Amino acid sequence: MVIATAVALAALVLVGCSVRTDDLPRAAATSAGATAAASASPSPSPSVSRLPAPEPVTIDKPPSGAPVEDARLRAELLAMLVQDQAVRTGKAPPGDPRTPDELAADWDETDRRNTARMVEVMDEHGWPGWRLVGSDGAFAAWVLVQHADLDLPVQERGLALMTAAVEKGDADPSDHAYLVDRVRVAKGQPQVYGTQWGSDAAGNPEPRTPIEDPAMVDVRRAAVGLKTIDAYLEELAAVE
Repeated sequence: MVIATAVALAALVLVGCSVRTDDLPRAAATSAGATAAASASPSPSPSVSRLPAPEPVTIDKPPSGAPVEDARLRAELLAMLVQDQAVRTGKAPPGDPRTPDELAADWDETDRRNTARMVEVMDEHGWPGWRLVGSDGAFAAWVLVQHADLDLPVQERGLALMTAAVEKGDADPSDHAYLVDRVRVAKGQPQVYGTQWGSDAAGNPEPRTPIEDPAMVDVRRAAVGLKTIDAYLEELAAVE
């Protein structure tokens, strides 16, 4: 039951393969690293001349239900994802009596607990990739590290391990792109893929840090399976 619930949740947050869990707004007060772009009005992206991009590459990842090396760890990661999303959306999973306010109050503690467990997982396995925990389990692991905003060294370690996994064909390069930008934003550095957005004083979308070589950003995005910046911003606006 836990796996089925988590798989359904993962499918929901992957609608369009561009809008990810870290793009969803916090229902109450925003903690460090949360993104407000989903509440922005549907405005065009900042004026810049960008080179036309080819169609995004297709990511050849294992289908749902493919055999995995560690089914128990997969189930645990999916259960952790359910809790991660519950505190962010204010919607408790079946059997959880917490109110939206109680879920919001548990946000940081949930992230700390998940981060501590991900440290143990990375100590034992390195990056939990597709072969170990399947595409959905690996997605859950990525979300949990992506949301480890209270511990940047953990995110940096996860990024290094995930980079190696992508090079070996054992992790999703589009997920990896988000973690690249997440870490760069936390360090005040320019983004590579333009995945981390907030909003300006007028409520218009604004990248949380400048985008490196913005003319080429859509080309870089396509190379890892992401849609253009404009399409991405339209999807973020639709999440509202």
